[in-house]
Amino acid sequence: MSSSNKNSQDNHHQHKDKNHNHDGHNHHDHHANMIEDFKKRFWISIIITIPIMVLAPMIQELLGYELRFQYDRYVQFVLSTIVFFYCGFPFLKGLKDEIADRKPGMMTLIALAISVAYFYSSAVVFGLEGKIFFWELASLIAIMLLGHWIEMKSIMGASGAVEELAKLLPSTALKLDENGDTHEVKISELEAGDLVLVKPGEKIPADGIIEKGKSDINESMITGESKPVSKKEGNEVIGGSVNGSSSIQFKIKEDSEGSYLNKVVEMVKSAQETKSKTQNLANKAAAWLFYIALFSGFTTLGVWLWQGKEFDYALERMVTVMIIACPHALGLAMPLVVAISTSVSAKNGLLIRNRTAFENARNITTIIFDKTGTLTKGNFVVNQFKSTSDEYNDNDILKIAASLEKESEHPIASGILTKHDEEKLDFEEISDFENLTGEGIQAKINGESIKVVSPGYLEENNIELPEDTKNEKAETIVYILKDKDLIGYISLADEIRVESYEAVKILKENGLKVIMATGDNEEVANSVSKELGLDDYYAEVLPEDKQKIIEDLQNKGEIVAMTGDGVNDAPALAKADVGIAIGSGTDVAKESADLILTDDAFPSIVNGIEEGRRVWIK
Repeated sequence: MSSSNKNSQDNHHQHKDKNHNHDGHNHHDHHANMIEDFKKRFWISIIITIPIMVLAPMIQELLGYELRFQYDRYVQFVLSTIVFFYCGFPFLKGLKDEIADRKPGMMTLIALAISVAYFYSSAVVFGLEGKIFFWELASLIAIMLLGHWIEMKSIMGASGAVEELAKLLPSTALKLDENGDTHEVKISELEAGDLVLVKPGEKIPADGIIEKGKSDINESMITGESKPVSKKEGNEVIGGSVNGSSSIQFKIKEDSEGSYLNKVVEMVKSAQETKSKTQNLANKAAAWLFYIALFSGFTTLGVWLWQGKEFDYALERMVTVMIIACPHALGLAMPLVVAISTSVSAKNGLLIRNRTAFENARNITTIIFDKTGTLTKGNFVVNQFKSTSDEYNDNDILKIAASLEKESEHPIASGILTKHDEEKLDFEEISDFENLTGEGIQAKINGESIKVVSPGYLEENNIELPEDTKNEKAETIVYILKDKDLIGYISLADEIRVESYEAVKILKENGLKVIMATGDNEEVANSVSKELGLDDYYAEVLPEDKQKIIEDLQNKGEIVAMTGDGVNDAPALAKADVGIAIGSGTDVAKESADLILTDDAFPSIVNGIEEGRRVWIK
């Protein structure tokens, strides 16, 4: 993006989202179905386990009662078969997956215990000498299903960032034919070279180059640029950004595979696939117990056979050892730790999506913040309003500008009107209001033509800029003209969050290096960095740049956390050791992150780091 585009702000637009794309797979529905599946299997296992326990000889002996009837063993076998194959299916499938990956863990250990118990007990039912362990099988499956259900309810599932990225594009577009007629087509039908019409307030369906028209484009959620970007013939537009208040026609640059958003998708995928995911404590313990169970079981078999015992006798003790090696408590202990720590963190404003990253938070050495919408509110706030004419005072300038801006829904208009309300000023009566495409707005006050325009309008009409605004790039400035005479200007800037000051201070006191990476220009970035006292900053960065910054720091041995809210932050959030999304940010950012600030309060980051340290068990 050129610096001229970065520094210009022109015509005002409404942020309308007329198109919605719901074609992508809804990850949250899938996750909810998985939770419901575990819940259903758990309750079925409980219902069937009760008669199995009542009929179990070992339980009868322990509780001092006797309930025997003909074929009772076969009843236990049938009930246990249902429990094993239906209720135990998730663990059997987990065994297959973990063995295929050569990473035995909790699922392998559980599957080993229930398989040994089922097949040995079945053999006893049909003639082998020994004890029946159906009650151990059923109770183990019930407890493990309960543990997994609790754990899945307490945390969100794996990332759905790719699906959320797809939703940024509209589902259809208006394609122009040779005669200039429009035809509504699906996005998938667009090809490089097609001419597309985009109306005011609509999302741009693909990357391309403007052939006709000019407008201001909102790219904040795509590139991180906080200011609306002026676009005219020959300029590039990005799919997923929002058109301003004027229609444009653009030619599609290349097919979807080469689009900006697709590149972001690929970066997110790559980061998620390569991101280091260390095993949690339960899986490590389960892997060791799996090997211990196999070793102990076969050792037990060998020792008893060596002592001259019958095979049936030795086999029964081998099975007993292997079942005991999978303690029921392990199935509930870890999920309960997960559920409790997740609940506590949520109360402190932090939603945990990735347990490993949450525990890794204790090791963070560097934290990187996006600017727009993260360190700042993403809202324009008036810093200064000044008259350059003897005919008007400063308040007159604000009153005149606000009188025109009340007809607009542009972010700049919102900032000016907020300041107007704070100063408790009146409005002027206006008439003949109109947009100046790509340049600003105009109307008449008392029969005189008034314009609120961008610096670009002054340059095109050879109107000299005030001396104190000529080199100003850290702020957005609009100029007020009466006919062709400059009578004043208003400067605005993105407001820094109040919480940002305290958060940066606390993080630095905790020994973390605090850095900002933003798509805004050098002057804006430098201004915010100085204001907050950051250790360093990167300006005019693209999504791949943020990802590269994180990778370079990681290569230097830094444990990096990334905090952001926009689409442009998604690859970096996925790449970081700990990705933290702002709760009010885009769904894409939240789906790419490991932790989410539910209340947008930055102290939650510090709380999250401390909580990660508390729940970590060495």
